[in-house]
Amino acid sequence: MSRTTIALFVGLILGLTAAFGTFGSFVIVLVFGALGLVIGLVLDGRLDLAGLLGRTTEKR
Repeated sequence: MSRTTIALFVGLILGLTAAFGTFGSFVIVLVFGALGLVIGLVLDGRLDLAGLLGRTTEKR
């Protein structure tokens, strides 16, 4: 199991723990799941945050 998958499950579990019940809870779980997925992608090296934030690591 990749780090991305593990991080996604951790985010979903944290979301379920933080919110329990209504549509608002569903949205919170979705946000935590997406956050877990993004963290997992960064840890796996599939997502470069510097590129997304517009920062470059090049030296001039």
